[in-house]
Amino acid sequence: MSGIALAVIGGTGVYRLAALADVETREVETRFGKPSGPIRIGHLLGQKVAFLARHGEGHSVPPHQVNYRANLAALKDIGATRVLALNTVGGITERFGPRVLACPDQIIDYTWGRISTICEEPGSEVLHVDFGEPYTPLLRHKIAAAARVTGVKLVDGGCYGATQGPRLETKAEIARMRRDGCDLVGMTGMPEAGLARELGLDYACLAIVANWAAGCGTGEEITMAEVLANVEAASAGLPELIGELARG
Repeated sequence: MSGIALAVIGGTGVYRLAALADVETREVETRFGKPSGPIRIGHLLGQKVAFLARHGEGHSVPPHQVNYRANLAALKDIGATRVLALNTVGGITERFGPRVLACPDQIIDYTWGRISTICEEPGSEVLHVDFGEPYTPLLRHKIAAAARVTGVKLVDGGCYGATQGPRLETKAEIARMRRDGCDLVGMTGMPEAGLARELGLDYACLAIVANWAAGCGTGEEITMAEVLANVEAASAGLPELIGELARG
């Protein structure tokens, strides 16, 4: 299938794009297995957009068991060349409080035990991709431009720290991440970004800050009700931003 202007991967709290019209469902099998769920393809502001829920549409796949390779390969197989990853995250530093939207430009990988390359199988070509800029600069620029056009407030830049999950982090772990230079913490940023680079996809992250990370806010216990309410509020302008990005 050709003509996909943009593919979107939804994270926690974003299991569909309600604004998609004329939705077609595709079940895709890849050389890496099945993705997290069906791909929904429809039109958004006149552009063809594909959507895939990273954790499944019922949030049944934990972050360490997501088949990141199959998800990205499936989007590439249907003709997508640009991928916008929506990642629900915690905020560490002052600019990244709850309900902030951010477009990070760097990432630190704290995950372990995940298949992190398409070179895993014996006989695969060994790829040494440049990953100094983990998110495609041009796509990041277009996200920022789309945010300006649509009036969506966006923090441009920041460092995403990817942890193993599914548990949340300790205060000591977050303190270490702050010392390392992380502004945001999430569980799904890697290996997704690295795999996208290996597969030749333009890839960028739009981080939705759902809560303060441990020890960074009021000190109150983080609840899923709070997380989902903040994600819903922060996502209000996403249909317009995504539609504008798909046009660019």
